[in-house]
Amino acid sequence: MNIHEYQAKQILAKYGVSVPKGRIAFTPAEAEEASRDFLAEAGSVCVVKAQIHAGGRGKAGGVKLAKSREEAGNIARELLGKVLVTHQTGPAGKEVKKVYVEEGCQIARELYVGLVVDRSTQRVVMMASTEGGVEIEEVAAKTPEKILKEFIDPAVGLIPFQGRKLAFGLGIDKSLVNKAVKFMTGLYNAFVASDASMAEINPLVVTKGGDIIALDAKMSFDDNALFRHKDIEEMRDLDEEDPKEVAASRFNLNYVTLDGNIGCMVNGAGLAMATMDMIKLSGGNPANFLDVGGGANKEQVTAAFKLITSDPNVKGVLVNIFGGIMRCDIIAEGIIAAAKDVGLKVPLVVRLQGTNVEQGRKMLAESGLNLITAENMDEAAQKAVAAAKNA
Repeated sequence: MNIHEYQAKQILAKYGVSVPKGRIAFTPAEAEEASRDFLAEAGSVCVVKAQIHAGGRGKAGGVKLAKSREEAGNIARELLGKVLVTHQTGPAGKEVKKVYVEEGCQIARELYVGLVVDRSTQRVVMMASTEGGVEIEEVAAKTPEKILKEFIDPAVGLIPFQGRKLAFGLGIDKSLVNKAVKFMTGLYNAFVASDASMAEINPLVVTKGGDIIALDAKMSFDDNALFRHKDIEEMRDLDEEDPKEVAASRFNLNYVTLDGNIGCMVNGAGLAMATMDMIKLSGGNPANFLDVGGGANKEQVTAAFKLITSDPNVKGVLVNIFGGIMRCDIIAEGIIAAAKDVGLKVPLVVRLQGTNVEQGRKMLAESGLNLITAENMDEAAQKAVAAAKNA
């Protein structure tokens, strides 16, 4: 689960991570009022930031400086309701529904610090770079030597030596090293305590006054651990998520929208990936990733089928099920119920194998549905691609 910048900063502040003061605003009037707190002194500025679940907001015009309350209100008026398109939103972009008004600061240096789980070492890794303000993917691709890494032993956590090593590697002045270590320790503690899957501070700034501050913050969390963090779960913003993916989550379905035209319903993530590969190999493009899981019931299968057919880009549907825990007759029952309910108008290709497969095939054959059957996966993919092209 992803959250907004202002929410990430609220969490980080609880663990001693230094963040600028700020207030969320939903209207230009609220933004103008919030800026009052940060424009009290002559020559001071505040920052108005669009809040969407995507990086690259600055380059897209979603982060702007204001020198007066009126200017803050005008910037908010310009941003609210605007669709921001960044390298992470895709061409459709995301609509801005709230802005974050934050105090300005005098920046001396911009750095990068981030935390993720490294699967190869089975440890949390803290990454740091002097290339703050630049997408870390770009740094990794062009100048990977500029990314410093420290792998953290979960038994002891981030030890001061590792923090100092990163601080010196970033060229932080020795008088500020202790502040940097405190910042990194707080960031790591927040990451572990909240069951985060990613935490990114970009940029981490060293101010002219000698402070070390998280100027921006991004956090993602392990969905499987949210039952332990009801306060974080309440931060979920459904407006930022694909409506179909939200609907899928209500039925515990794993669904991701893609840009193809062949809808896929498969049980098991590995089989789902292989099915999409076979569709691509056959000259087609999958419209979604949909894993109904190993123990789905009729209601889940019906919901999955409705999700797929609700996509206007879908020109054909491929159902590829291997019945282990899940029985093929349950899948057949769900397909029949959903197809009749939605009034299926696109070709349907079904490949069933495994438990109760003969019973499932018989149910489909006697259903009266206009469907295409296949015995193996490559045949199913080829038939689905051909049917979609002729639809």
